[in-house]
Amino acid sequence: MNILFSNSIGRDKFGGGEKWMVNAAKELAKRGHNVVLGSKKNSKILDYATSNGVKTTVFEIRGDISPLSTLKVAAFLKQQAIDVLICNLNKDVRVAGLAAQIVQTPVVLARHGMLLCGNKWKHKVTLTKLVDGIITNSNTIKESYRNYGWFDDDFVKVIYNGIIIPETIVAYNFSVRFPGKKIIYSAGRLSEQKGFTWLIEAAAILKKTRNDLIFAISGEGKLDADLKKQVANASLEDSFIFMGFTDNIYPYLKGCDLFVLASLFEGMPNVVMEAMAMQKAVIATDVNGARELMVDGKTGIIVPPKQPEALAAAIEKIIDNPEILAEFGKSGYERVTREFTMNAMGNKLEEYLQQKLVDKKTAL
Repeated sequence: MNILFSNSIGRDKFGGGEKWMVNAAKELAKRGHNVVLGSKKNSKILDYATSNGVKTTVFEIRGDISPLSTLKVAAFLKQQAIDVLICNLNKDVRVAGLAAQIVQTPVVLARHGMLLCGNKWKHKVTLTKLVDGIITNSNTIKESYRNYGWFDDDFVKVIYNGIIIPETIVAYNFSVRFPGKKIIYSAGRLSEQKGFTWLIEAAAILKKTRNDLIFAISGEGKLDADLKKQVANASLEDSFIFMGFTDNIYPYLKGCDLFVLASLFEGMPNVVMEAMAMQKAVIATDVNGARELMVDGKTGIIVPPKQPEALAAAIEKIIDNPEILAEFGKSGYERVTREFTMNAMGNKLEEYLQQKLVDKKTAL
């Protein structure tokens, strides 16, 4: 198959959805398919794709309506005889999906790593007229879309994210900078979605009774200054540390004591999967995909979002118990390596794309 992934995320943005696209492209290419990933020039996703051996091209999709971009994508689709177009954001569907309609690309799919459309007419028109199906990573998202009443039951396909666990990881040595401290690690864009405001509040609650905890955060984003101001106002500068962006969090995961996800919403949180792969106990908010990935009380603890008291209590409950931390970490590792491998994801994705091609040709 000739496959194009289109991802119009901002140049400086990179998250779980972008990592999924690169991993999916790499896995399909490994299976002999011709795969290209298109995004903005000098974007982090293109840099990451190139470093992983994925072929790339440049598309400057900036808005929902872009005739020049549509024509450029159409020319590429025709020149490369693309069989399957997989779109990331809604504007990818509207610009690249329209291009696919012009040149009659056989199959167009939207990939929704989180709930990307509400029950609105513009989303209904886009997704019923320009795509042949939606790939998502959690049954909770599929159920939300089913309730809209727009699609047949098989229009939304759940394919769980897969993970590539590196063979050798050298743990980041937090003890050099923070001797004698217990490290609570988190990672993600510094945006409202990731809930770092509530994690800071949880850290402030814990700081009242103990001074042996360090909260270390990897990521960057538009809330950088606001979050650092919140940390300063709470007098947490010595215990809540911003470590900046990294495209490889595995050393930090391996070196920490506990991983925390404080998000307000997610799809299937890759970062939780990665933490479990490093045999770390996880505390996560009860967002889409969390309960499909984790087993509450066995691989970690699930708490309500926007409740710093619950977050602090969960951290307090296990951070001083190395046996529970190790037990949760072992169970999480076993679950990930059994059910969320890249090979399993690749098998299901490849089979789904091939079946969509057959279905489309049969319908013509």
